[in-house]
Amino acid sequence: MIAILKYNAGNFQSVQTAVSRLGYESKVTDNEDDLLTADKVIIPGVGEASTAMKYLKERKLDQLIISLKQPVLGICLGLHLLCSVSDEGYVKCLGIYDAVVKKFPPFDKVPHMGWNSFSAFRGILFQGIRANEDVYYVHSYYAEITDYTSAICDYVLSFSAAMHKDNFYAVQFHPEKSAETGVKILKNFLEL
Repeated sequence: MIAILKYNAGNFQSVQTAVSRLGYESKVTDNEDDLLTADKVIIPGVGEASTAMKYLKERKLDQLIISLKQPVLGICLGLHLLCSVSDEGYVKCLGIYDAVVKKFPPFDKVPHMGWNSFSAFRGILFQGIRANEDVYYVHSYYAEITDYTSAICDYVLSFSAAMHKDNFYAVQFHPEKSAETGVKILKNFLEL
């Protein structure tokens, strides 16, 4: 079973639909036992970092997430929450990745919304992906590039399009909204 983390953010339904289309059973949950026993955990994301972290801390899910041993995928805000700190609400996050989440500088095309590619990608999530394939982004905040960066996107500046450390994977874009490329990336995660 795939656990889709329920917390104070949105986009659960589109992630659950994408997982179902790939033939996997999933459950939207914030139950400790569900999360500990799931084959995989997905932290979807459309929301605001400080509000999301407040929800996780109130339910002690912040410590639970850090302790997970199965593959975990953070999507968009889910990637931000796996970083050390976010400028969005100036909040300490889960700290899986030693990275700071910052707001894009003032620019007439922020938020970064729409189709864009990524480069310098590596790792199992990108198996079968070719250079210059586009994915769908919607965000005003980004994670800086660190040693955990597994793909880079250029928009106003270069940022982490994907990150990986141990059993924790994360993407800034929305694979559930990214057509065939997103399906491949999500399938690669589900097949880990």
